Amino acid sequence: MRWPLLRRHGYRRRMILSHDTTGSGPAVLLLHAGVADSRMWGPQRAPLAQQHRVIRCDLRGYGDTPLTSETFDNAGDVHALLGSLGERQVAIVGASSGGNVALQIASQWPELVSHLVLLNSAFALPATRSLQRFARREDALLEAGDIEGATELNVATWLGPDADDEARELVRTMQRHAFQVQLGAGEDIHQEAGPEIDLEAITARTLIVSGGQDLDHFRAVANHLAGRIPGAKHTQLGWAGHLPNLERPDEVTALVTEFLAEFPG
Repeated sequence: MRWPLLRRHGYRRRMILSHDTTGSGPAVLLLHAGVADSRMWGPQRAPLAQQHRVIRCDLRGYGDTPLTSETFDNAGDVHALLGSLGERQVAIVGASSGGNVALQIASQWPELVSHLVLLNSAFALPATRSLQRFARREDALLEAGDIEGATELNVATWLGPDADDEARELVRTMQRHAFQVQLGAGEDIHQEAGPEIDLEAITARTLIVSGGQDLDHFRAVANHLAGRIPGAKHTQLGWAGHLPNLERPDEVTALVTEFLAEFPG
């Protein structure tokens, strides 16, 4: 879904996003993809909590966080959440659009972020033809009121061949709910773009993960980020689609856990 992007400065009241926490130790914040909500991190939550305080949240219009008419930006909402939880430094794992939010936070408040793990992150590069085709098909289905069709398009597009039926049903449930919430909110939604991203300002240890089965746009983004974020490491998973943590959960959990352990904060 796309809402009007407004640029405005000054004080605004912040909603505290729906969230949960578990475990103890250095904090890890999990930011979901635009096709999902915080439930996408179910396979990673308990394993990470063995060594970390794990924080999951639902961005506005996803999961249990509603949409309201007040102006907002996702990075500001997440920053406010971390402040309310008393976190002074976190590692952030972000998927797709959640990765873009993570980049905004790491660029705007570099001292706050010790590590970044970006799974097929979004970033403002020109859309490739494959992404443009997807967007046109999704828009046409939603304009026709076909939420089920748009949901199935997203499930088919964003999960790679290794995803099982349980993962597909979870994405189907999350995406359908997001469409219902967002379409039900109407046109009076004012989402700002959020902070500009200065990749060279990021000081967090960074792991960029891309999927060999994902749309080519996100592989281009991964290559761009790897070339611009100081010291970033890039791993391409040949088997992976857009949501590798749901396609091979154990493998991605190990990848994240090992990266956080290799470079402790």
